[in-house]
This record gives sequence, structure tokens and C-alpha cells, in this order.
Amino acid sequence: MIKHYLFIIALLVAGGTSARDLREKYREADAFRQKYGDLYFRGDVAPAWIEGTRHFWYSVKTPGGTEFMLVDADKREKKRAFDPVALARALGAARGVEVDPRRLPFPAITFEKGLEKIKFTAFGDTTYTYDLARRRVTAREAAREWPRRGEHWGKIDLEDGKAPVPSPDGSREAFIREGNLFVREIATNETRQLSHDGSAGEYYSSRIVWSPDSKKLVSCKYRPAWTRKLRTVVAAPPGRVQPSMEEIDYVKPGDALPVRLPVLFLPGEGRKVDVIFDDPAAQFSVENVRWHPGSGSFTFDYNRRGHQEYIVYKVTGDTARARALVTEKSPTFVHYNALSRHDLLESDELLWISERDGWRHLYLYDASSGAVKRQVTAGEWVVKRVLFADERRRHVYLVGCGRDAGEDPYLEKIYRVDIDTGDLLCLTPENGNHRVAFSGDRGYFTDNWSRVDLPPVTVLRRASDGVVVLELERADVGEAVAAGWRAPEVFHAKGRDGATDIWGVIVRPVDFDPGRKYPVIEYIYAGPHDSFVPKSFTIAPVDAALAQLGFIVVQIDGMGTANRSKKFHDVCWKNLKDAGFPDRVAWMKAAAAAHPEMDVERVGIYGCSAGGQSAMGAVLFHPDFYKVSVSACGCHDNRMDKIWWNEQWMGYPVGAEYEECSNVVNAHRLEGKLMLILGELDDNVDPSSTVQVVNALIKANKEFEYVLLPNQRHTMGGAYGERKRRDFFVRHLLHEETPGWNNAAGPL
Repeated sequence: MIKHYLFIIALLVAGGTSARDLREKYREADAFRQKYGDLYFRGDVAPAWIEGTRHFWYSVKTPGGTEFMLVDADKREKKRAFDPVALARALGAARGVEVDPRRLPFPAITFEKGLEKIKFTAFGDTTYTYDLARRRVTAREAAREWPRRGEHWGKIDLEDGKAPVPSPDGSREAFIREGNLFVREIATNETRQLSHDGSAGEYYSSRIVWSPDSKKLVSCKYRPAWTRKLRTVVAAPPGRVQPSMEEIDYVKPGDALPVRLPVLFLPGEGRKVDVIFDDPAAQFSVENVRWHPGSGSFTFDYNRRGHQEYIVYKVTGDTARARALVTEKSPTFVHYNALSRHDLLESDELLWISERDGWRHLYLYDASSGAVKRQVTAGEWVVKRVLFADERRRHVYLVGCGRDAGEDPYLEKIYRVDIDTGDLLCLTPENGNHRVAFSGDRGYFTDNWSRVDLPPVTVLRRASDGVVVLELERADVGEAVAAGWRAPEVFHAKGRDGATDIWGVIVRPVDFDPGRKYPVIEYIYAGPHDSFVPKSFTIAPVDAALAQLGFIVVQIDGMGTANRSKKFHDVCWKNLKDAGFPDRVAWMKAAAAAHPEMDVERVGIYGCSAGGQSAMGAVLFHPDFYKVSVSACGCHDNRMDKIWWNEQWMGYPVGAEYEECSNVVNAHRLEGKLMLILGELDDNVDPSSTVQVVNALIKANKEFEYVLLPNQRHTMGGAYGERKRRDFFVRHLLHEETPGWNNAAGPL
């Protein structure tokens, strides 16, 4: 105790933070989101269109409570969707409780036809109907669905017992029995076996796809492969003494994969046609069987293992040979998760998203021949996704990023593009991130736009030209600002090449003093499947709570992440240990030059999952810059993690690059301070990945901390893990003693 008080005195003399003051900062961090969230109004608005109408509703938080609004787009009118006092009174009477009309116990409503009644779910799983005219509530308990238990044959699920798949005209249904495909005529109950070659080792899938005319169907013949199991020990099962085991299927890079072979069936003829296509055994997957509306052909997607070739095959009539309709190739990887296809049925064309010119753009194909008719969009910007096409006017509506010079290139805007000329019209020109929802007839759309440093505005726009016809809400942060809330700063600087802009966010504490020096903590997630720095407004950006302890917190998208050029993205290829670190370091040094309060001699980092891998990699591969790391549930060796994510970026077959990027193999490089956090029952990343890092660190005689969380799965650590993370940064970046959490009188 004497030593403890001497330490406090020393801190006070040196100008440090007293234990009591630090304890208060922890409380402020815990309360941050709630405190300022309670003072943030009219911002989080997500309008929902009512089917078959040009009306929509939305809920909005106001100083007086939550309001539900109903908007008539044609009349440009908004009003309350219902009288909250009357509804609360009726609901309270039906439930036998008192209901506060300012805080109704449901977040969403559904309008019935005619807009005369609404439905909502409250008090658990009870559905209520409210008659707006009669002001009467009726209740219906939710039906409980019991899970069906499928049959297994030879310990392989042959999909027996799964629900039959009805034909579009309702005359037939198809199902799997003992690995084979059967069709039953509904009227006569006559059942016909269409395949006879199904077995325990090679059987037909119940993912059956009927042709629109109900005369044909496709089912994949499925040859399973040996499946790796992920087994974990439930060491401290709640309410029990003895431990137990859990087991799930978990396929890892390099493992054998099943083979799917599409088979065409003609039930009326009792005939099947085995589809022939190039190198079916080399597939990563065969998916997305899609019939042409005329029933004369179908397509399926083939993803070659290694993710360097993706083909859309087409089968016409009852021919056996599949023809390549669209072929996407890359010497690195095809980002197949971001591929998009939109069929133009009236003109027998299709729109396809590709990065073949170095940027993600839209191409028009002849859907019969597979010939590329034209590139629809072009330039140094990104088409993120197609919303829909107006075939009559030959327009396509899409989400794009990065067209406007001087703006954050990740901000999403909505464009209307002429399919034949490529002419673009931006329907949402404001400098912000736009979240939209179109009416059913696509005559209008709602737009909630903001930036991380600019509160939202919600408007109603005309779809033809984007003109704002009604402002719905404008966010109010006045009370939050008056209480001390600080907006984050968007910052950009050149990356490793001295030419490419890298974008990120800076978050400062509420009591920020520009005359002080603050340690910098980076929250990292560098998964190549997306970009991650927040772009829309939130009252608690990045880890604003952590900043309140006396840090500046940043988040950055470096090279190797998505939504920029293909060259920018390709940095990750067989190189996940890079994680954009050269860009991140350059960005932070530039930020510190502009903002001297940022102390880049004291830099910490933390992340979870792929972010956990990167967070540990920071102190292995860049220890001259990153001094303190907290890594949660990291995929520390990509050979140990799930196949679909890791083979996409690290390639196939498994090569030396997996070892080069491994935190396990490179654990001996550790400098600085490291904390590892692991959910014992992680079913996303194999928990053995972290344990193997621990083992390697011990063998290398390294000092580190290890926090094992019983009964937790893939997690940043929950409340306990967060407290441990905060303590670790306080001790090693602020160099201050953390509160005495074990003190019976409370932390001091």
C-alpha cells in the first residue's frame, strides 16, 4: 500500500494522471457511446418503402422520443404514421402493462394494404396488429418452429428428408432419396426416379432448379471430399462441472474439395443429360444455376481453384457441352465476391462487372454469343455494384466511388448510366456517402447522406434526375457538441509510392489539449475483401471510447484493401503480412507533421481476426514504428484458417508465401509489447492458430501476455477483453499505473 501511494505521489509530481483521475477516465470511456448517443437526434434514418405504393415510413429519434413518420412521395407530404399516445394506450391495455408513447417497445412496423393497419413485434416474439382507424390492438403469438432432423446414410448427408422443390406451375415436385433424384406428379401421386447413379460417395443435391416452363430441371451431382474437423474443448461449460467437446466442419487451404457436376433432367422424357465443361475437377465451386425466362437455356458459374479464372457457362437446349459465355482471368486473383451480373432480358444482353482494365467497371455482353459489345463505364473510379436497369430507357443505375477529384474516393454516390453511350448522370452530387432506397416503381428514392465528419441529411429525390423534392430530416448534434463531443478528422496523405492518396480518420479525446503529446493507437483491419475506414456519420467513430483515456486513435485503409484500383488491391497477393503497413506508417508520419500533438514515437495497434494477424505482424515486421500490440483471435498462419478467405488472397496451391507471412514462423522477431486474446471456442478462426503463436513465442523466450476467454467464440474480448486492452495501452504507452481492479473497495 505504501509503495502504491508513493507511485501516485511520483505521478503527481511528474504531472501524470492520478489513479483516481484515471479511474474517472475509464468511466468516461465506458459511458461515451451512451452519453453522446443520447444527445444525437434525427440522424439515424432508414426509410422503408411500402410495397405497391409511393409511400414510405421511417422512425427518427427526437428530444421527445422516437417518432414514426409516413411520407406520401407524390404529394411531398410527411406526417406521423400513427398517434403514439393512442397506440401506447391500446398496446398497454392488450398487454396489461404501461407503455411509454415516447419509447414504444418496437423498432419497426409493417403497413398492410390500404395503409389502414400496421404490424409490429414487441415484448419478445409476439406480433401485434394495430387498426389505425379503430385504434385497436390484436395479438398473435409467434409459431415455434422445431428443427427437422435430416437422415444420414453412411455418415454422409445425402439430403434425404429435405423439403421437395415444387415446379413453377405446381404440377410436380422434385426431391432426393438415397442420393438420387425423383419427381412426383402432384395430380396422380406418380413418382418417377430420374437418376440411378447416386450413391454414398457421389449423390445428387437438393439444390434443384426448375426451368420456368416446369419441363426441365438442374441438379448437381455431388462428389464429397474428406472434410477436416475443428474440435474445441468446452473447458468451463456453464452450469456443469465436466468439460465437453465441440466439432464443426472446417476446410483449410490446400484441403481436398468436393466436385459438383451440373446435370440436366427432362422429367417428361425420363431423361438426364450430363453437362460437359472444361476441367470440372479443378473447380473451387460450381454455383448459381440460372435459367433463361424462355427455358431454352441455363447458365452456371465456375470458379477455378486458385481464383485466377471465373467462367459463366451456358447450356442451350439439351446439348451436353457447356459453352463459356463470360470468362474472367487475372494473373493475381479474380475478386469473385465483387463480381456482378445483371441480365437484360428484352435485348438478350447482360451487364458484367470486371477489373480487366485496372478498375472495376461495367461491360455489356451479347448473352447469346458471349461477345463483349462495349465497355459501358471507364476511368479511374470504381463501380461498386449495379442497383437495377431500366431496359426500356436503356439506363442502368449503379453505385460508384472516386469520380470527383478532391473528395474521399471511398464515398458512395448513385449514378444513372446510358447503356449505349456511357453518359453518366450523378443523382447524388453532394460530397458525402449516400445510402439510398428506391420505391417499388423506381420513380423516387430516399437518400441519407453524410460523412464521418458531417452529420446526416435525409431527403426524398426524384429518380429521373436526382432532384430533391422533400427534405425529411437533418441531424442535430448541437447538444452533443455542447456537452464536449468532438467530430473526427478525415485525413489523407501519400502512400509508399509517394503518389497514391491514403485515407484515414483521426479521433481525439473530448478533453483534447493541442499543447500536449498523445500516444497514437491504430485500430487495424486490412482484409483484402473490402475497405474499412468508416465513411458515414456515427456519434462514436472508430474507438472514440479508447481515445478518452488519453490517446489519439486512428483508422486507415492502406494498399492491399479493396475499392480502389486493381494495382492498389494486388499488393495483398500472396503477401498478407504487408497489410498496407508502409502506407500506414507514411500516413501517420504525415499526420504527425501536420498535427504535432500526435506522438509517433509511442504507437500502438490492435485488431481482431485478420486484424489480429496484422496487429501482431506490426510488432514482428515493423517494430521500429509499432511499439505495443493487442491481437485478438488472429489468423496467425493462413494455413490454419478457413479455405475460402485465405486461398483467395494467398493463392493455391499452398506455397512458401504462406510460411513467409506466418506470425508463428516469425514469432522470434517480436520486439516491443504484445498481448494475445483468444476466445476458447472460436469457430471462425481455428483457436489453435493463437496457441501455436504462444508456443512459438515461448520457444523463442519472448515476453508477452496471453488472455484466454472461456466459452467465448470469435471475439475482440468483450467487456473483460476491452478492459485488458485498455490497461495494456495505458501501462505501455501512457506509462501509468492502471486502476486496482481487485481492490475490494473498488478500483483506485
